[in-house]
Amino acid sequence: MMSRPVPLWLLLVLQTTVSAASLVVEIVAGRMLAPHVGMSLYTWTSVIAVVLAGFSAGHWWGGLLADRPAHRALSATGAALLGGAATTSVSAALLAAIAGPVLAGVGHPVWGIAALASLVFFLPSFFAGVPAPVLARLAADDPARAGRALGAIFAAGALGAIAGTLLAGFLFISWLGTAWTLAAVTLTYGGAAVICLWLARARGLFWAGGATLALTAVALLTQSPCTRESRYFCIRTVDISADPANPVRLMVIDHLGHGISAQSQPTAMFTEHAAMLDALARLRAPQPFSSFFIGGGSYSVPRAFAMRGTGPVTVAEIDPEVTEIAARDFWFDPGTATVLHEDARRALLTRPEAHFDIVIGDAFTDVAVPSHLVTREFFSLVKDRLTPGGSYLMNVIDYEDRLHALGALIATLREVFPVVEVWTRAARPEPGARLVFVLVAGDHPTAAPTITVAAPDTETFGAMSDRWVNAVAQASGLVLSDDFAPIDRLMGRPD
Repeated sequence: MMSRPVPLWLLLVLQTTVSAASLVVEIVAGRMLAPHVGMSLYTWTSVIAVVLAGFSAGHWWGGLLADRPAHRALSATGAALLGGAATTSVSAALLAAIAGPVLAGVGHPVWGIAALASLVFFLPSFFAGVPAPVLARLAADDPARAGRALGAIFAAGALGAIAGTLLAGFLFISWLGTAWTLAAVTLTYGGAAVICLWLARARGLFWAGGATLALTAVALLTQSPCTRESRYFCIRTVDISADPANPVRLMVIDHLGHGISAQSQPTAMFTEHAAMLDALARLRAPQPFSSFFIGGGSYSVPRAFAMRGTGPVTVAEIDPEVTEIAARDFWFDPGTATVLHEDARRALLTRPEAHFDIVIGDAFTDVAVPSHLVTREFFSLVKDRLTPGGSYLMNVIDYEDRLHALGALIATLREVFPVVEVWTRAARPEPGARLVFVLVAGDHPTAAPTITVAAPDTETFGAMSDRWVNAVAQASGLVLSDDFAPIDRLMGRPD
């Protein structure tokens, strides 16, 4: 039995701390999923839904516990918090173990994301939701302070959630990384569990403390899949060299390759989209020419332009750590280009005096596309920053039996540019294949209907016929705008 009521200040501290820790897990969940499924609308939708479901179930169970005598309720709450510490500490290792089988078994990428989020993050959220009703019940034990105490408990939960969100976004992820963040949350849950057990005069305090330290160590032993965890991305450098004396490296941002570079071949392109962007830009522009890149990635094409001496190169790469990795691992010399570490749309908007012969959009990935970079308003901004006769090129990924995203982008670009071409590999695709396109927009057609370049083997790329382009655009019937740009849905794989 408890000899005296728990001080309100201590209940508020517990509620604030647990709430903050639970929101840290919610924010870091998106980063943890990114190396496996990318960072998209689907990722965040799944994480938020699963975490809220866990909190709801935990609150319900905590309400049942709150009806017990105070010492028993606190003891059960301590056990629940130890469960939160345990499930949090193993979440990264569990995700790494089950991601492949779950995604392969589910098949559909969106449902695969939801399944992964549920399997890994429901239980930590469930256990984190248990304490709130118990703490609220204890705070309201004194009728004279019941209303004020309940209000204070709810306010403490909200303040904790705000603090946890800010800590995760501005401190933990970019400064500590996933493993240390999970360790901090594990230690927090374990410490809160020990306090609850101590208040309940429950046995097992020694074992609870030992379990907390052990679980924290487990979280720290988890290896991050990232070479670097920045504020924006999980960045990995993968060596794909056939000959160690001639290194070739792949940059993976979140779960997709964003460029390949070879140390001894600075002008060689190793992917279809890079080969097309490089060749078409040089074919359509005067010599020399100025260029602006939306996204840096491995900086393969900017590096090639600099080596060829094509003219001034400007790159808008929002993440400075991507640039740092490109310079360290991909042989890019930052001194050969003007690098702007800011969003590309803002970079163009705030520099009305800047004009370019070529603007290259390389921010398209798989199911994660920055929607503000594919709208009619953005394309109008790009056109305003082009020199007379200048061209806009962007890579697009879509599926042979879908082409919804491609069609919408064609229709949107046609609202702004008089000429829009679609380039891709000059070969019949397999049914349902994932295809890489480059859209070319300007005021004149490309001089040649085909190009043959190394990518890295010799490949021929061609412009699709006007009839085919018209049919794809008409089938979509959608113009993307700042008010409505459902590019994630359009990019979704066929069922």
